[in-house]
Amino acid sequence: MTTHPIDMSLHPDVQAFFDEATNTISYIVKDPSSNACAIVDSVMDIDYAAGRITYDHADAMIAAVREQGLDLQWIIETHVHADHLSAAPYIQQQLGGKIGVGAKILVVQDTFGKIFNEGTEFQRDGSQFDRLFEDGDTYMIGNMPAFAIYTPGHTPACMTHVMGDAAFVGDTLFMPDGGSARADFPGGDAGTLYDSIQKVLALPDEMRLFMCHDYAPNGREILWETTVGEEKAQNIHVGGGKTREEFIKFRTERDATLDMPRLIIPSLQVNMRAGEVPKDKDGRPMLKVPINGL
Repeated sequence: MTTHPIDMSLHPDVQAFFDEATNTISYIVKDPSSNACAIVDSVMDIDYAAGRITYDHADAMIAAVREQGLDLQWIIETHVHADHLSAAPYIQQQLGGKIGVGAKILVVQDTFGKIFNEGTEFQRDGSQFDRLFEDGDTYMIGNMPAFAIYTPGHTPACMTHVMGDAAFVGDTLFMPDGGSARADFPGGDAGTLYDSIQKVLALPDEMRLFMCHDYAPNGREILWETTVGEEKAQNIHVGGGKTREEFIKFRTERDATLDMPRLIIPSLQVNMRAGEVPKDKDGRPMLKVPINGL
């Protein structure tokens, strides 16, 4: 991993937007010294049974950016989500900004391009995105440096994005009482996920960590912010010095009991295209359902 000096004195303002339908938390992250901001892990609403897409969640974020006079520079995807649809192109159309994802999106596009029997018109080169991040790549949000850490295991394209004293971990980690994400999707791997989590836990103890999901275990309120120190001490899957072997055994056994996410079929088709809904030969938005393909 390429290491970068971390400026813990840089304290970006982080606004969270919780989507109840998918238990996703999206973020507006503002540079403390300018009006520049980034949006992390946006959500496009779908009524899958009705085949209807709407934009209430994204509209709330767009309204907040406009009301505060912010300049949206980046629309970051921590990974290709399997449980919600990205609103990145819709937000970009309204506010501008560059859409960025991990460079291993090419692996995801190749894997799921085959599963969904996509034709040659589906480009598998990541060209649907404006920026493909390699491990250690840096970028600027106004005056605030940010960088990406490659943290695969949940998916092959997962990245953690560090912005000042805040890190956005995607599905690599959950809150301490939630543990970690599954590693049984195509391209996932429990041992790789453990190694990636160790990269996150190597950040300064005071680093704020922001989750992409929370499922309120044991009926507590929804939470999305913790610290590296709290995760190291208390995370039920990896905290307290749990070994790689212990984690792999637990994660593998646990994943075998989990159902597929409710929205995995539409999510993958849309998100591997940077949030664009695929179209049929007549140009109409259309989703496929591969039978026994996942």
